[in-house]
Amino acid sequence: MLDFFRNLFGGGDKTPKESATTAPLSDQQIQSIVNNQNIQYETQQLIAAIGQSVGKQREHNEDSLVAITATLAGKASNIPFGLYIVADGMGGHQFGEVASNAAIRVISGHVMRKFHSYLFTVPTQQPEESLQEIMESAIKESHRIIQKDAPGSGTTVTAALIVGQQVTIGHVGDSRAYAIHPIGRLEQLTRDHSLVKRLEELGHLNKEEAANFPHRNVLIRALGQGEALEVDVFTIPFPQNSTLMLCSDGLWGVVAEQDILRSASEAPNLQRACQNMVAAANLAGGPDNISVILIQMAG
Repeated sequence: MLDFFRNLFGGGDKTPKESATTAPLSDQQIQSIVNNQNIQYETQQLIAAIGQSVGKQREHNEDSLVAITATLAGKASNIPFGLYIVADGMGGHQFGEVASNAAIRVISGHVMRKFHSYLFTVPTQQPEESLQEIMESAIKESHRIIQKDAPGSGTTVTAALIVGQQVTIGHVGDSRAYAIHPIGRLEQLTRDHSLVKRLEELGHLNKEEAANFPHRNVLIRALGQGEALEVDVFTIPFPQNSTLMLCSDGLWGVVAEQDILRSASEAPNLQRACQNMVAAANLAGGPDNISVILIQMAG
């Protein structure tokens, strides 16, 4: 990368400071930068984008999301850090939007408190708990607060905590985490906690019947519902050369997998890919709120 810019500016063998001058770039130089598709990221970093819409048939947005991206880089090796959450307030329940918003705020607040010393103090201090313990306790804390402050409401949650090369996912409900692989494959990483999924697992429904099941939105597990909450928590390596996607069922429930893949592959950047997916869901009728987060690891 450094040699690339040296050649652009005619720096020769001089150091950047020795050859430093200010001058407007020519159109040819600018185009050379824009057209360079083989830029190597010397600093490993997370790149993320979001998309959201109320949809075409709902008056209120009961989805909430959060995307926190940070990189600490310098003399020591850099640390990519990210926290991404999608929560879908349960339609038909009182204060669904309150539940989803409480979930993302409580979970992100809990996690960031645990990592404050690790990220922002010298010397750094590793959290005492494991990543999975931090994620599970954060989700269970939000469950208790929703029951206390918004009784009768409920929400799904799918959260991804990225530290270095590791992704810890916490999941309750039927929002989803996917890996979008460059070979044109969409891999679902989470398991839906829904009635239709359970019936399919028990062999009472095949895939075609499950796709047309009249009560597909009935959940058997959600934040704010029931006393004891079981949380799916697992850690995986960040999908190599792939994109991590979190989304509500307003996307995956109405947009076919091949259209999600096309939205991602044909977009020039992650932000445009998010908007393409939201647009596809709305073109399919937009029956629900739509939320999507896309994350890549560069470098």
